[in-house]
Amino acid sequence: MAEERHHTEHVPQWKKDEIENIKELIQSHKVFGMVGIEGILATKIQKIRRDLKDVAVLKVSRNTLTERALNQLGETIPEMNKYLDKQTALVFTNESPFKLYKLLEQTKTPSPIKGGAIAPVDIIVQKGPTSFPPGPILGEFQSAGIPASIEAGKVAIKETKVVCKAGEAVPQKLATMLAKLEIFPLIVGLDMRAAYDEGTIYGPELLAIDEGKYFSDIISAVQNAFNLSVNTAYPTSATIGTLLAKAHAESKNLGVNAVILEPGVMDALLAKAHVQMTSVASEAADKDADAVDEDLREVLGAAASAAAAVAPVAAEEKKEEEPEEEEEDHAEEDGMAGLGALFG
Repeated sequence: MAEERHHTEHVPQWKKDEIENIKELIQSHKVFGMVGIEGILATKIQKIRRDLKDVAVLKVSRNTLTERALNQLGETIPEMNKYLDKQTALVFTNESPFKLYKLLEQTKTPSPIKGGAIAPVDIIVQKGPTSFPPGPILGEFQSAGIPASIEAGKVAIKETKVVCKAGEAVPQKLATMLAKLEIFPLIVGLDMRAAYDEGTIYGPELLAIDEGKYFSDIISAVQNAFNLSVNTAYPTSATIGTLLAKAHAESKNLGVNAVILEPGVMDALLAKAHVQMTSVASEAADKDADAVDEDLREVLGAAASAAAAVAPVAAEEKKEEEPEEEEEDHAEEDGMAGLGALFG
């Protein structure tokens, strides 16, 4: 205990104040994250701080002081210490960790690579003209491994070439010429390592959400659910209109195909009949007169047969109606006879 007290007494006040400031920022914000700031110039960090001021607080401190502050808060927060590595900054916000990650990704911009740095990707120089006039720069390109020549009074790259593969160190000469060609292989910005949100730690693999794909998946799921509801005739507020329209169309088709004489399908039936009539007339026009006469005889024969079939029915109906008339006549005669007897 005496050793601990003695050690604490020798901690400069500014360090104590820094530790307390870090603890206060963590406790006053919903989310805080560890971000890497390797390779970022101080001027760019200041610009990022200004750009984030409305939604987040960016703080650069010594790793040892950050570690002490986290350890003093207890619970799960000290687990964030494992994300302390090299140049680290803290960022604090009341937004969700997902929105914080997106904001930090927007701070990243292309940047030139330094000589001796490891290429993060294959560095490719594209074939084509440059803006440089002939001169010593032609030899500089060639000594850096970039194939160049003079074309139309300008220095031009003769062919597309991978001048440095991913994982290889970039020679100083090549780095200089890449900067002159404005080829920036590095993407520099705040690199989110982890975010802490109410006891849960999120890594960048969880925070990196492809919003376009996520939105597309939601749209696809909605469409599939809608189609399933309609095809299974499952009524919901979203599908009832489509189901009614589908039922109406199917019932109308049934009425037309079954020739059901209803007001709702009469226009379709008449249109269908007109089309059939036009088709028959067109076919008849293509036949010779004898064929037309034959068709006419067939039609008249069919009409005669129909009339013959209908005649007995009509006669029977008439026969059934006649006794009623006779009964009416007898009744009238009986009435007249009664009147004659009454008045003499």
